[in-house]
Amino acid sequence: MSSLTKLISTLARVSDTKLALLNHSNVQIISSAKMSQYPKYFIDPTFRNDELNALYETGEVKEKALVPCRAALTEHTSSEFYSSFTRKFINHVMRKGNKQLAREVVEKAFEVIKKTQIQKYHSLPPEKKVDFTIRDPHELFHQAVINVKPIMVLTPIKRGGVRYQVPVPVDDLQATILAYKWFIEASKDKERTVRFYNKLAKEIMDAANNTGRVVKKKLDLHKQCEANRAYAHYRWN
Repeated sequence: MSSLTKLISTLARVSDTKLALLNHSNVQIISSAKMSQYPKYFIDPTFRNDELNALYETGEVKEKALVPCRAALTEHTSSEFYSSFTRKFINHVMRKGNKQLAREVVEKAFEVIKKTQIQKYHSLPPEKKVDFTIRDPHELFHQAVINVKPIMVLTPIKRGGVRYQVPVPVDDLQATILAYKWFIEASKDKERTVRFYNKLAKEIMDAANNTGRVVKKKLDLHKQCEANRAYAHYRWN
């Protein structure tokens, strides 16, 4: 019993010492650095054909030829269908680390978009086919995200015991993430008989034409920000 008492008293002294060190003004907390298996002088790989051609045209390829580079990721490819913009959306669609399933779902949605455009083209009369353009699904998705991205959002700020919804501007990265989130939420809100990629394809085509539920959600958010503009000064107080 005496040994247990000594152990408890020792732990208490150690915890008191740690608290004293943390409360001391001269103590500096060292943040953990991001670890990598490659040294700092390793450069990122260049795998896109247009980027490689640009290096050859500018002559930078001679400078980077002998510089060691990191290994390319498994998803990096020189295919013309590769899009970093779409790859980020696939990462948001992914659940429980199943990236292959997320990639298949997005590719099926793009396939549905392409088939829908072709069917619409063949259903038009000959005089209207001249003005109809079949667009690349990747470009269509990029245009849809641009139409959906908000410029203002509401953030809760507490003043005088009351929490106000204050409109604040949003940067491009956060706006893109919100657009991805709204597309996924709108695609999940469906009937059980409708597949996720079919609903996603419909939402992308509607948003590319500046219509649909996702665009309406952005407009409703902007209306709320306009209604709460009287609280905008709480950002700086």
